[in-house]
Amino acid sequence: MSNSVKIAHVTSVHARDDVRIFVKMCTSLAKEKRYDVTLVVADGKGNDEKNGVRIVDAGRSEGGRIKRMSRTLYRVYKTAVSLECDIYHLHDPELLVIALLLKRRGKKVIFDSHEDVSQDILSKTWIPVAVRGAISLLYARFESFVCKRLDYVVAATPYIRDKFLCINPDSVDINNYPIIGELERTNDWSSKKDEVCYVGGINKIRGIKEIVEAMALVKNIRLNLVGNFMETIVKDEVKSLKGWEKVNEYGFLGREKVAKILHRSKAGLVTLHPIPTYRQALPVKMFEYMSTGLPVIASDFPLWREIIEGNESGICVNPLDPKEIAEAIEFLIKNPKEAKRMGENGKRAVLSRYNWAIEEKKLYTIYWQLSGTDKINLKHQNKSV
Repeated sequence: MSNSVKIAHVTSVHARDDVRIFVKMCTSLAKEKRYDVTLVVADGKGNDEKNGVRIVDAGRSEGGRIKRMSRTLYRVYKTAVSLECDIYHLHDPELLVIALLLKRRGKKVIFDSHEDVSQDILSKTWIPVAVRGAISLLYARFESFVCKRLDYVVAATPYIRDKFLCINPDSVDINNYPIIGELERTNDWSSKKDEVCYVGGINKIRGIKEIVEAMALVKNIRLNLVGNFMETIVKDEVKSLKGWEKVNEYGFLGREKVAKILHRSKAGLVTLHPIPTYRQALPVKMFEYMSTGLPVIASDFPLWREIIEGNESGICVNPLDPKEIAEAIEFLIKNPKEAKRMGENGKRAVLSRYNWAIEEKKLYTIYWQLSGTDKINLKHQNKSV
């Protein structure tokens, strides 16, 4: 592939099988023969090749956030530079430190903002409350300084995209919508159990405490809990709650096993707390539930209500009220015809609008532009959900 455009997706934080980075973006680009795709990670698992993507390991991150942002960042940068790629796609906020260094080497650089970081900082419990505002402001200024000098900014939601459009006109949203058919199984409602599920990272602001408290209020219904607890103290607190006796705890599962859990469940939960970052987020788990024909029980945020209630694909609840969550769970379990109808509505919405095939086209257009093979203007695609 000597005449190929060499691309490196770079992360110092995410797993090598991250759904957005590897399963979707890297794999999509690798399908195009014009691209030679490498993923740079820092997990200590060694080099590999999968789905046509070369995986290069810069070495495991050790010793917490400070070392990750110094030693690991340096190793990741040196590894990325050694690849001599044409385009570098950076996926973590700390990688903005190396973005301009890559630009000075004549490289095309894309920053992928998975979340609104300056807002996210305000909710970080490990940062003292007294300095969160100042750190948020400093990061926002640094982010703006760097991103206005980059070739493209990719945002995970239209809300984040709109923020970056004020900084860099070459900004576009590539939403983290599901791959059609990836998690789908035969949607035989009669084979499902009286179970609901939560899939994803588990912590307090993602609503785990209220979900387990809700389970104490329902009868003969179980919760399939898939994912890792992000904080030991939260895990210990939640396991002491009465509703925990109705939880099937699976920990982290691969995509095939996740599909089986979705297949046996009758609803999917995404009851995140009403912090600024989540109010405008588009959580992939919500659309993955919909893609498999599951009705969704979601936080009652205006954006989410527009999607869930607008498509009649689930129920929106106060995520801080276990009683309201429990009532939604019981309604869907006790009304299987209505639950199935909602699930089918959600699946149709994913097939027509909320899917990776649509977002993939935006990704291709960016790379066609940056590699000089196409001059399509992306601005007409900058439309909100």
